[in-house]
Parts: sequence; structure tokens; C-alpha cells
Amino acid sequence: MKLLVTGGAGFIGSHFVKRMLDAEDVEQITVLDDLTYAGNVGNLGKAFLNPKLAFVKGDICNDGLIDLLVSGHSALVHFAAESHVDRSFTTAGTFVKTNVHGTQALADAAMRHGVEKFVHISTDEVYGPLLEGEATEDYPLRPTVPYAASKASSDLVALSYWHTYRAPVCVTRSSNNYGPCQHPEKIIPLFVMRLLRGEQVTLHDSGQHVRNWLHVEDNCAGIELVLRQGVPGEIYNIGGGTDMTSKDLTGELLRICGAGWDSVTYIPDRLSNDLRYAMNWEKIAQLGYQPTRDFQAGLVETADWYRANPDRWAPLSRTPLAAVPAPRTASPELGHQHAH
Repeated sequence: MKLLVTGGAGFIGSHFVKRMLDAEDVEQITVLDDLTYAGNVGNLGKAFLNPKLAFVKGDICNDGLIDLLVSGHSALVHFAAESHVDRSFTTAGTFVKTNVHGTQALADAAMRHGVEKFVHISTDEVYGPLLEGEATEDYPLRPTVPYAASKASSDLVALSYWHTYRAPVCVTRSSNNYGPCQHPEKIIPLFVMRLLRGEQVTLHDSGQHVRNWLHVEDNCAGIELVLRQGVPGEIYNIGGGTDMTSKDLTGELLRICGAGWDSVTYIPDRLSNDLRYAMNWEKIAQLGYQPTRDFQAGLVETADWYRANPDRWAPLSRTPLAAVPAPRTASPELGHQHAH
């Protein structure tokens, strides 16, 4: 298998790349990443020592580059996206461009070049809030914020290439991911970062918002299952084993970081803050998926990583760790050779 991974220097993408490098049937992995604020080659770390890995810095909206890269690969896993809800309130156009046009360019190239599998990575936020019950894969899409709307649109674009051209597209929708290397714009690394600095953390409203928490490694295991066994044209929800309010999550993080509730400030709720997300993931369970990571142990592991790697998140520098070797980059003009 020759695998192209977009957004492979991001949080989830980098964990997936490192997982797939261990697969015996994977001959080559090319990571395409534009290294925006949330991308960091340090996330791949020592994976650059693996001769199967090549790296290309580039934008998924660059149609020519996409066409060139996709043509040399048998499978494509598409993580690259603008993904921060708050940022989408002020730069919605960027979210639409990257998430919708970028996905269309990839799907079009996958169709034209006969890619054997195209896995498009999405989110439970496309279903919108559910006050009760769980969303199955055929639940109506009811996104409430520009980020979620752009992802719902990109899902529909990707799936249209299956319906129209029979391009082998699958979509995964995961719940909230957590784990080492996540950018501290997300709640768990943000709170850990601030608590380790002795700073205040802020809870919206009364902290009543419910999210399902999924360790990044469990998500990657589910994505690999879909890559290998997923039926083209199908959607697969990937969930974790823990539903928790943001207040209860904060309590866990306070305990782990050795802080008290005097470190918490309550602030008014943000715009369109959906009260509860919930998905049913029985469909992917039929492929053999089951989350295995204990939530409390995963939180401790995550906090320990931020404690041990302050230069990765303070002052939010994109500079990789000094111990990480310089990446070998694949030149599009030279195919997929490793440039030393």
C-alpha cells in the first residue's frame, strides 16, 4: 500500500502516520501538510527516521500539487482541515475554502487516478446537538457553527464522488479526541497548559456541556479499520467510552495537575455552544472496533506529556524539538524520493 495522508503533521494525522508506518503491507507514506499554526513536524518526531516516510509541505487547495501527489498512491486518508470552532466565527471563508474546496480537489484526483480507497475524516459536530439519544450514520446533518457546516459540506462532497463516479470514498465521524501532541487551542491541552503554569482556566456557563471523549489512538485504530475494511460509500461513527460534562472534565484535570477549584473562572457561554453531542458507533463495531484506552489513565498520560514537553507548547512555537531530526522532504517534481 502506498498511502497519502493529508494533515499528517497535525494531532490525529501524526498519530495515524506513526501507527501505519508499523504496518508490514505499507510500502510508503507521503505526508502532505501546509504546516499552519496547528501543524508541527515535531508531532512526527522520530518517524522521519523511517525510510518509508516522505514529507511534502503544501496546501490541499493547490489542485496541481494534489493531482501530482495522488497519482502516485493507492490510498488516501484525508485529515487536513480547519478545525477550531471559535476561529470559524471570524474566518468562516477560510474554513469553507480549506474544508470544502480542498476535499473536492482530493476526491476529484482520487477518482481520476483510480485510488483504491479514500477515507475522509470528519466529526460528530455535523449532527448538531442532541438533547437525548444518539446519532446513527443516517441521522440528519444539523450543524450549528461555520466549522461544523463546512465539515458537513465536505462530507457530502466526498460522498458525492461515490454516488456519481463510484470513487471508493468512506467517511469517519469521531467524537472529541484527546492525547499527547494536541494543539492547546482545545480544552484538554489548554487547561493542562494553564494549570501547569498556575494560571486560571475558564468554564463556559455552568460547565454543563456534554462531550464524548475518544483517545487519539483508539480513533486511529478505527480509521485503519475503515481504510482496510470499510465499504465504499459508507459513513462510520467512531466513539470513545466516556461521556462527561465540561465541569466534570475540569475536575479531573484539576486533580491530575494538583490544582483546586479556585483556579476556575466561570464566564458567559460562547456563541452557539451545543449542549450535547452523542453518536451510536455500533456500525464500526461490526468491523471489530472497540475503544481500549481508559479515560482517566489517558488523561494522566496526556498531562504528563505536556509536563515533560514544555518547549512544544510554550510559547506555542511551531519549532520542533531539538532532538527531532530534520525532515526528509519529497519533491513533487522528483516523485517521492527522499531529499536529504
